[in-house]
Amino acid sequence: MGSLLDFFRLEASDHLLLFWVKEILVAVVIFTFFWGLSQVVRYLLTTWVPRLTAFTRTGLDDQILRRITPPTSTLVVFAGLYFAVRSLPLPEKAYLVLSGAVYIIIVIVVTVIIGRGISEILNWYGRKLAERHGVGVDRQIIPPLEKIITIFLVGIALMVILKHFNYDILSVVTALGIGSLAIGLAAKDTLANMISGFTLMVDRPFRIGDRIQLTSGQWGDVADIGLRTTKIKTVDNTLLVIPNSELCNTILINLAFPDVRAKGRVDVGVGYDCNVEEVKRILVDTALGVPEVLHDPAPEAFFVSFGESALNMSLFFWVDDYKSIFPITDRINEQIINRFRANRINIPYPIRTVFLEKGN
Repeated sequence: MGSLLDFFRLEASDHLLLFWVKEILVAVVIFTFFWGLSQVVRYLLTTWVPRLTAFTRTGLDDQILRRITPPTSTLVVFAGLYFAVRSLPLPEKAYLVLSGAVYIIIVIVVTVIIGRGISEILNWYGRKLAERHGVGVDRQIIPPLEKIITIFLVGIALMVILKHFNYDILSVVTALGIGSLAIGLAAKDTLANMISGFTLMVDRPFRIGDRIQLTSGQWGDVADIGLRTTKIKTVDNTLLVIPNSELCNTILINLAFPDVRAKGRVDVGVGYDCNVEEVKRILVDTALGVPEVLHDPAPEAFFVSFGESALNMSLFFWVDDYKSIFPITDRINEQIINRFRANRINIPYPIRTVFLEKGN
């Protein structure tokens, strides 16, 4: 009787061993198939797909392929591992732990693939911005965008993982929404400045190095455009720090747009006994005598108005760089007064005539 029980026990253990060997072999076959599939995917992405993308005008698709090929083949391998684990008749806890761990790795790999693709697109867009608006623009816009997108992708990945393990995502999203609302109310001014800073970077009303003038009369060269504030270096070598929200909601003059040429103006009054045409000719000739003054557009002189004691004249001229407008204006003023003295053209002082009448 004992030998018969031993025989059945041995027979049962043999059947159990055979069962596990069969299941393990099936899992190994599944994993091997996906491993081979990963090699095929890698070969296609490195050999055949680049031949198709070679016909496109940009190299963006080639750069994206180079970045996503390694994690894509890794994704196929872990997908095979996931299905192999699911095929094994494991205890429930062991199955949940193993399959859950592999699932988390798969979600991470998928997030990395999406992140690398978006990163290449942003870098390509940053280079286009640098070509269009000058070097430095890409370093201002792209890093904040990458951080925001990374946070967004990580949040989605966490929600997908929590959903897989049957956690209540709605409560988590609600808690995050309430927390975000509280933070937004507490830091609304900072958030407004950050959003305005992002708007300034995208809309590009001015660039670093441009000279701008505010409605308050303050003006200077843009030294830095940050997420919260914009720094302007004034002509007296002081730094003006302005919140971005104020710059977005005000009218300003960009002296460097559409190009760096600038128009100067000199106002002068001459006596009523002067020849207006001669004065206009002298003003234009004086401006043309300064080498930095552009001949195209040519300087122009106008008789503007009748003053109380003088004829008001205006000279308009162009220079090739707005930063040189003041020294050139100084040279023109100096030569104008010398030419007026040489041609006996007087610049009258304000004169008032007072008539006194004798009373009876």
